[in-house]
Amino acid sequence: MTATRIDGKALAAEILAESAVRVSRLRAAGTIPGLAVVLVGEDPASKVYVKGKTAACEKAGLNSWLHTMPADTPQERLIAFVKQLNSDPAVHGILVQLPLPKGLDARAVIEAIDPAKDADGFNYVNVGALVVGEEAFYPCTPWGVMKMLEHEGVKVEGAHAVVIGRSTIVGKPMAMLLLNAGATVTVCHSKTQDLPGITRQGDILVAAVGRPRMVTADMVKPGAVVIDVGINRLPDGKLCGDVDTEGVSPVASRITPVPGGVGPMTIAMLVANTVTAAERRAGIGAPGSRIT
Repeated sequence: MTATRIDGKALAAEILAESAVRVSRLRAAGTIPGLAVVLVGEDPASKVYVKGKTAACEKAGLNSWLHTMPADTPQERLIAFVKQLNSDPAVHGILVQLPLPKGLDARAVIEAIDPAKDADGFNYVNVGALVVGEEAFYPCTPWGVMKMLEHEGVKVEGAHAVVIGRSTIVGKPMAMLLLNAGATVTVCHSKTQDLPGITRQGDILVAAVGRPRMVTADMVKPGAVVIDVGINRLPDGKLCGDVDTEGVSPVASRITPVPGGVGPMTIAMLVANTVTAAERRAGIGAPGSRIT
């Protein structure tokens, strides 16, 4: 058996196409969805991510604005700028690219974002809504993973899902989304004892730790669905995930590749969140949409 590779790039294209239809509907009603991206500093990886996000917005017909600020920008100035974006009616989604340079309090900046414009889903208001299972803007990466599972027809309800990683960006919200969908969820981390013994219990295994190819075949339950969230750059410049894809593929039933798996979905869900924010502001629903 060789695992079927889940094509995140193709699914992301479908979601962007659906978003484009929703944008056309909004435009006809006089609203053009807009995403404001704030990039502080000169981090090369952040520049690449931001470029991909703005390109996806253009593809779906959204307005997008990239605001760059120097790495030594004072905290007060950054927060003041975020609040300025909050009051701009043309801006429906705000994203402050993380990580921020040293000396800046990311949590304080995120909390300054209007929850109704929090396209990344990191504001405490949206995080709290996720925890209690209410409608919210969910963090884009785990939300994209849920859409992948849905698209693949993976039965989440009643499944045992194991999440490796407890970050506030991926691991914890991933666990909450799976829990809200009816899965029994185990979260593993650096202090977990007998990690392979636990991961082998997972019908769904999500790896989000940032360690190249740490998940090997002996850690995977036969027939499991393996979701690789990691993006790691090797010394030769090539990208790989947290999963040893070639080694795990003969054991798993489905697996996400790196690149081309979860990454494109993250960007697609950011666009979808922004469109949803514009629909809510305009008082327009999205009947039949599977991304709201």
